[in-house]
Amino acid sequence: MQTQPTTTKRERNPAETRQRLLGATVQLILKQGFAATTVDQICAESGLTKGSFFHHFPNKEAIGKAAVEWWGDFGTNLYAEAWKDEDMDPLEQFHRMLDIMSGFTERHDEVCTCVVGMLSQELAQSHPVLRDGCAHQLDVWTANVARMLTEAKIRHKPDACFEPVDIAWYLNSLWQGSMLIGKTRQAPEMIRSNLRLARIWVDGLLGKS
Repeated sequence: MQTQPTTTKRERNPAETRQRLLGATVQLILKQGFAATTVDQICAESGLTKGSFFHHFPNKEAIGKAAVEWWGDFGTNLYAEAWKDEDMDPLEQFHRMLDIMSGFTERHDEVCTCVVGMLSQELAQSHPVLRDGCAHQLDVWTANVARMLTEAKIRHKPDACFEPVDIAWYLNSLWQGSMLIGKTRQAPEMIRSNLRLARIWVDGLLGKS
């Protein structure tokens, strides 16, 4: 990320300044986690002063919470491409979402990881505010998948009996766990394989195997 010029004492664009601080925080979290990230590092990464930081955020936990919200909105906007065509078969919408997820693993020189997953593991026991923020984003992801599966179940009328929300939580766990193992093993192809298996399994539940 390129270093930006230091702001003057009077901010000309508060929204841009806040965005730069959030962008720097997200990059540092993805690189080294939350505990290792300092306010000084965030300011250096964004090219902003501590005065700018504390004008927008009272402390590091506050910007961590905002970073989780930003990441969740960013991800949901990307996933929304899968279901933007309301007339499309909801199972095909689900397939498109899996394709988007798989695409995250094919970016050169970038590890497929998730701010929400990282902070959930790192801070769930010690930072209730951040834990609740991560829980909300996991709920949003699950609700979107459950909605597609519910609509697909209505359309395709499968013989299998299942609760879409239970399947959605399983898929959420598979996705987060796959990113964790893929990062540890430096094996993005394993993540893609798991997503292919998830697609086959869900198609089978809906009688489309």
